[in-house]
Amino acid sequence: MVRISRFVLIAGCVATALTAAGCSSSSKSGSGSGSGSITLHVQGMPPATDRAGTAQFQQMVADFEKANPGIKVQGSTNVYDPMTFSAKLAAHTVEDVIKVPLTEPQRLIAQGQVRSITGQLQAWDHYKEFNPQVLAPLSDAGGQVYGVPQNPYAQGLMYNRALFTAAGLDPDKPPTTWDEVRTDAAAIAEKTGKAGFVAESKDNQGGWQLTMLTYAFGGDIEKKTGGKYVSAFDDAPTKDALNLLKSMRWSDNSMGASQLNNQTDVVKAFAAGQIGMFLGSPGTYRLAKMTYGMTDTASFGAAAMPQAGGGATLTGSDVYMVPKSVDAKHAEAAAKWLIFAYALPAYDTTAAAEQAKTLAADPKAAVGVPTLPVFDAARQAQIADAIKPYVNVDLSHFTPYTSNLAALKLRPEPEFEAQKVYAVLDTVMQAVLTDKGADVDSLLAAAHKSVDATLSADQK
Repeated sequence: MVRISRFVLIAGCVATALTAAGCSSSSKSGSGSGSGSITLHVQGMPPATDRAGTAQFQQMVADFEKANPGIKVQGSTNVYDPMTFSAKLAAHTVEDVIKVPLTEPQRLIAQGQVRSITGQLQAWDHYKEFNPQVLAPLSDAGGQVYGVPQNPYAQGLMYNRALFTAAGLDPDKPPTTWDEVRTDAAAIAEKTGKAGFVAESKDNQGGWQLTMLTYAFGGDIEKKTGGKYVSAFDDAPTKDALNLLKSMRWSDNSMGASQLNNQTDVVKAFAAGQIGMFLGSPGTYRLAKMTYGMTDTASFGAAAMPQAGGGATLTGSDVYMVPKSVDAKHAEAAAKWLIFAYALPAYDTTAAAEQAKTLAADPKAAVGVPTLPVFDAARQAQIADAIKPYVNVDLSHFTPYTSNLAALKLRPEPEFEAQKVYAVLDTVMQAVLTDKGADVDSLLAAAHKSVDATLSADQK
């Protein structure tokens, strides 16, 4: 069980949704124009709509190139797409540094598709101060580390404080149980005419949401038996979660009119004041404000994920890795970039403060949104103090989230072929939310067989 003793309030770019538009082909690692120089192609550059994040990224590139005169960095706005990623990786058309969700590292490590960066990390003075639970999902059984995380998070219950008030609910006391979620969602729908609670159900995000719910109800999605992964969700916790959604959708009519949603749909509607609650991380505050123009940001509230039956809260992050196909020279440069761009800003108080100051210069930016700690508690406290002058979010609205983190059991996403599992579970979520007569037991039995067949085929 992971116990987080402190949270960190650091500046960072918008967390990318699990799926996005398809990536265009990137050029292979190539030489720069100068003698002995190289050009490093890296994912992680924010979209043009994120002006503060883009300015921060460009400054980071300039600082890195100044410190490493033989390396030129070319940023890419390409993002992870589960439909095309594996093919691009196999064809060696991805960048020298790739950005993937936490569902992917274990598969990429097992398949030998990414490079270990253990040596470079261990040579860094502060390697031993990493939170070991942050590195564990990025490591193999022998302790070799293959990536650096950015903005790790724990999922929670995001809610609209204004709609809580309009429904006669206390915005400082959001739900702490699933029964309370159901009751409050019904009250919001009845009193305001808005959706009390909305779940994502497409683009693999339905499976992701069902994983959050399964964990929260004390269940599992997959397990390892005899050295191989098999599905583990055809049991009471997942059934209880789905039956809760079914009751909210069809008995309470508290989930709104639109049921085929991805994260973009949900956060956009939330930003417009149309949704009372959804499952997400505090990082969606940035999406709501910076990408979807949420003007009433004082209405954004964040609470811990309700638990049931010894449940756990799903944790995740974006992860930066180096493909195995990258040559040694570019791989060495890539490791330097990972430490400079993602490890150092999360550790160094001066760098963290400079990033926060850069972001705070843009009135549309969000500085201080809580994340999970990358380093030990002592360092995280120093980082929080360093960026305090630039924090521009109302931290009291995140207190129901941050004050409960220490008591939560945190679990990462499924280790093996999570995206393929999510794709199957999407169909289950969609059926429950769109078909009043959907039979949960039958849906899960069919999904169980389908996932086991997929996992078996991929482990031959």
